[in-house]
Amino acid sequence: MKSWIFLGIAILGEVVATSALKDIPVGIAYAVWAGLGIVLVAGIAWALYGQKLDAWALVGIGMILGGVLVLNLLSKSSAH
Repeated sequence: MKSWIFLGIAILGEVVATSALKDIPVGIAYAVWAGLGIVLVAGIAWALYGQKLDAWALVGIGMILGGVLVLNLLSKSSAH
């Protein structure tokens, strides 16, 4: 049960921190934050904990990275 409480606190901290990014549109900031967070955590889990990434996982990670790049390089919603 204690782990779920820590997870809840971490989620609240993430929402507060993301909402505080006034210089970047909050939706874009959150998409980049979440997308890169997923990719980095998956990489750490693979490297440190030996968790497997099959072909579909790698396709999904590639799509997430592609989305982050589209938001930052092509979208007019993103602050450049």
